[in-house]
Amino acid sequence: MELPGPAKPQTTIFTVMSALAQRHGAVNLGQGFPDESGPAHVVEAAVAAMREGRNQYPPMPGVLELRQAIAAHQRDWYGLEPGVEDGVVVTAGASEAIAAAMLAFVRPGDEVVAMEPFYDSYKASVELAGGAIVPWPLEAPEFRPDLDRLAALVNDRTRLLLVNSPHNPTGTVLDRAELEGIARIAVERDLLVVTDEVYEHLVFGGRSHEPIAALPGMWDRTVTIGSAGKTFSVTGWKIGWATGPAALVDRVKGVKQYLSFASGTPFQYGIAAALGSGRDYYEAYLASYAERRDLLAQGLAGLGFTVYEPEGTYFITASAAPLGYGDGMAFCLELPERCGVVAIPNQVFYADPAAPRPEVRFTFCKPRAVLEEGLERLRKGL
Repeated sequence: MELPGPAKPQTTIFTVMSALAQRHGAVNLGQGFPDESGPAHVVEAAVAAMREGRNQYPPMPGVLELRQAIAAHQRDWYGLEPGVEDGVVVTAGASEAIAAAMLAFVRPGDEVVAMEPFYDSYKASVELAGGAIVPWPLEAPEFRPDLDRLAALVNDRTRLLLVNSPHNPTGTVLDRAELEGIARIAVERDLLVVTDEVYEHLVFGGRSHEPIAALPGMWDRTVTIGSAGKTFSVTGWKIGWATGPAALVDRVKGVKQYLSFASGTPFQYGIAAALGSGRDYYEAYLASYAERRDLLAQGLAGLGFTVYEPEGTYFITASAAPLGYGDGMAFCLELPERCGVVAIPNQVFYADPAAPRPEVRFTFCKPRAVLEEGLERLRKGL
């Protein structure tokens, strides 16, 4: 019997690598989940909510306390003013926010220009909406955006720009001039912008994250996506959000209500408490990750990888070409058994994932001891 609809989706690389990690007892330096739990006061806030009986469906846009905390966060850090009642919607992680935005705004035949490499859910979400993703490549070794190339990619079918900064997997953080260039194209061509900013608090070297929504002419055309999982080490809670002008957020809500409707009631109270953490928390969090970034980057370089030092996120892109591998997929599939380490091949983040590429992604969102163990295993096995 021939089944209707699109072909069966392939198993994601994350599922494949998790299985290999378990089979070989490997240190997982590929997937972006911390080994540590979240801050104690955040966990306790969620526990308290459970004990107080807050275990039923929350309001579809999210509990009021969390929407207030998200709006305050956007105001305090960036000067943005999303409305608590109509400019914020809480989602089941950033992935749902991305999917809901694509389903809300993309029509069959539309094109979405996205920075490539891109997180794999981008392409899937665009195609579920009937659109086509158009790659805007960030080329090694700098991984900087080419604004002339972006302008050439935009045409009459282009519906929106999907921007990701800090960028996963390359670690690029868009600077003011690059953001202004993207904004200029969006305004001139009357495009929507959806921006994934889940690593907003992981920006290194004295750089700062700036939302494109804060630029002149961009607020009314931008949906900003954030998440608590990365900043507070609670990825399993799956609490994300979308903010922006009421007219756009309302469209996202209209789709979201038919996806999860609502989720994670006690976790939402926990994240409301988390977002109220003082600046000291964010500074300590950044300093800890900067130290781990340096440890892993220096260790990989010492093993012979070409390391592209990230400006943000908790990932490092490294080329295995100096080790004799032109195909990062083959390298990563071999690595768990050979070395007891898991990495992710960057080629899965491209529109054509079958094309071999030597770059692989490692994460440093692990305790120092785990990073040191992974590096030692690589040293012995490579």
